[in-house]
Amino acid sequence: MTEVRRQSTTATFMSHRNLLFTVAYEMLGSVADAEDVLQEVWLRWVAVDVDSVREPRAYLIRATTRQSLTRLRTLRRRRESYVGPWLPEPLLTTPDVAEEIELADSVSTAMLLVLETLNPTERAVFVLREVFALPYVEIGRAVCKTSMAVRQIAHRARAHVAARRPRGVVSAAHAREVLTAFRTALETGDLQGLLDVISPDVVLLTDGGGVVGASRTPVTGVDRVAGLLRVLGAELEFQLAAVNGSPAFVVRRAGEIDTILSVLVQEGLITGLYAVRNPEKLVRLDRENSVSR
Repeated sequence: MTEVRRQSTTATFMSHRNLLFTVAYEMLGSVADAEDVLQEVWLRWVAVDVDSVREPRAYLIRATTRQSLTRLRTLRRRRESYVGPWLPEPLLTTPDVAEEIELADSVSTAMLLVLETLNPTERAVFVLREVFALPYVEIGRAVCKTSMAVRQIAHRARAHVAARRPRGVVSAAHAREVLTAFRTALETGDLQGLLDVISPDVVLLTDGGGVVGASRTPVTGVDRVAGLLRVLGAELEFQLAAVNGSPAFVVRRAGEIDTILSVLVQEGLITGLYAVRNPEKLVRLDRENSVSR
C-alpha cells in the first residue's frame, strides 16, 4: 500500500471512528470490548481493496455490527456467571452529548440495561434502526437477515424496549439540580434532604464484580438506600461529571476513584442509582469520549 493510499484509508476510518465506537458500545455496554471491536474492524479495513468499497460508512458499520454480535454472544455467557448485578462500563462523555437528547438516552445506563434484555440480533437491529436510522436493507446485510425479517425483529424489539424503558426522565439541567441537592445532603449528613430527592421505591444496584465490596442484590426503598448513602457519604467525595450522556458522580475515596455513580431522575426524584465499583470498569476514565450518530 502506498503512503498516499494508507493516509486516505486511515482518514476514512478516523472520520467514522466516533460513530463506529458508539455502535459497538451500545451493542456491548463495554468500553474495553468496543475498543477491541474497532481494532478488529480496522485490521479488516486496511486489508480490503478500499477502491472497491462504494459506501465506506455502510461497510464499516456492517463490519462493526458483525464483530460486535460475535463478541456479544461470548459476553452473554460470561455475564450469566457474573458475581452480583452487572452494570455497563461507565463512559465519560463530552458535555455536549446531553444536548442531543436521543443520543444521550441511547447511551444512558438505564437504556443499556434495557438493551441487555434483548437477544443479540434484536439488540443490533434496535440500535441500528432506532438510534442510527439505517434502512432495513442495510441492517439486513449487517445481521444476515432479509429486510422483511429485520422489520419483524425491529417491531418486536421496539415493543420490548418501550415496555421497559424509563418514563418521565427529566432534562440534563433538571437532573443536575437534583444531583446538586443530593450531593449537598450527603455532604452535610442531611437525612431529610436525601428523603426529599429520593423516590420511595428507589433501587440501588452495585457492581463490584466479586472483586470489591458491593451488595450482590438490589437495595430497594428510600429508607434503606438513604440510610446506606448517609453512612458512606461522610467518607467519600462526590464530583459531578458527564457519564453516559447524563449528569453523574465520580466518587473518590482518599483522592482515588472508588465508584462511578449514575443516577436516574424521573419526575424530579431519583428512582435509580447505579454504582460501578468493579476496578476493571474504572480504568478507562482518563479521557472523555465523543459519541455520535
